[in-house]
Amino acid sequence: MIVKDELKKLGLHYSTVNLGEVEVMENISDEQRERLRSALHKSGLELMDDKRAMLIEKIKNIVIEMIHYAEELPKIKFSEYLSEKMNYDYNYLSNLFSETEGTTIEHFIMLHKIERVKELILYDELNLTEIAYKLHYSSVQHLSTQFKKKTGLTPSFFKSLKDKKRISLENL
Repeated sequence: MIVKDELKKLGLHYSTVNLGEVEVMENISDEQRERLRSALHKSGLELMDDKRAMLIEKIKNIVIEMIHYAEELPKIKFSEYLSEKMNYDYNYLSNLFSETEGTTIEHFIMLHKIERVKELILYDELNLTEIAYKLHYSSVQHLSTQFKKKTGLTPSFFKSLKDKKRISLENL
């Protein structure tokens, strides 16, 4: 909404405003671009002109959308999904991401999957088997191993910490 408001203030028309992406219908003058950059900066947002930076941001948004907000993960490999979604060769996207971010797309995905596992454990609506299935882990063991490797805790110990906190709060 902030982006839409700022575009309206500048008299700019847009066809789409999505997470991390705006399609403006007319050419933007240098003055308008700087005013938009300044207004967005005041709101904690950034205007990106660099094509590579925009591709990286789009990759991140697709990963976050897929893992945190989609009801189901795609049935195809993520590399195919990303290539289709962005209309670029996966090797190009993967190399660009690694060069720019200092980590692989796969590692970025894994970190977000672990964060999603934490959320799902805390919500306490699904058991580990269901979580592993939902996030396309090959097994509960694979999920548990990856979780422990990244957090230093087993999923069940992580869950028990939440339960201990809840019990201690109830005893106050």
